[in-house]
Amino acid sequence: MKIRIFQTPGRAARALAREIARAASRNPRVVLGLPTGRTSIPVYRELVALSRADAIDFSRATTFNLDEFLGLSAEDPRSYHAFMRRHLFDHVNLSPRRTHLLNGAARDVAAECRRFERAIARAGGIDLMVLGLGRNGHIGFNEPDRSLVSHTHRMRLRASTRHANAFLFGSMSAVPREALSMGMGTILQARRIILLVTGRSKARAVERVLSGRMTTRVPASFLQLHRDVEVWLDAAAALLISSS
Repeated sequence: MKIRIFQTPGRAARALAREIARAASRNPRVVLGLPTGRTSIPVYRELVALSRADAIDFSRATTFNLDEFLGLSAEDPRSYHAFMRRHLFDHVNLSPRRTHLLNGAARDVAAECRRFERAIARAGGIDLMVLGLGRNGHIGFNEPDRSLVSHTHRMRLRASTRHANAFLFGSMSAVPREALSMGMGTILQARRIILLVTGRSKARAVERVLSGRMTTRVPASFLQLHRDVEVWLDAAAALLISSS
């Protein structure tokens, strides 16, 4: 995997926003896979700034978000639907019909997962997948387990993942215990992947991802199977690899 190290999270976010802008310039119909969580907020802030400066055009782009909490409707302010509207969708010229998120309030969860997979296929697949990394090595909501699910699926969340999302809910106890997520197979089908990781708290996870050993206990380690994946780190997240 190609590794890029930036001095600060801000520099990494600006560079990634510019890279997304270049992808949209090269292919106006670009299909993007997008993450949520704290690490993504500065990236979306930079994309909004680029949009306001007419430096990026999303009018023909399509997006697919990685995951959503089970039981939350799109209108729930704690949902990832609301997160994306708040941080990106309401501020750029993305067409609502081209933004795709899982419906956490779906009555038939299996049918919703199949619908999402069909939508990705109809869009021609994902051109650029942007990922974040959990402290336990998860991407999307693909948690460490004895096995990984290939396609979009229902997942029980680990305590560490629920704790990381407590900022959306006010407390960990309010975070749903289950979620819907793209599977590892769906993620690996993207044509290009950029994994963005910032902060000292993620350094150990980064080391495990890059160790060369693929294990379902570190789901992100399976990115090693992809032919075009880049790992973008700030200096803090790179601490354990830059010193080795």
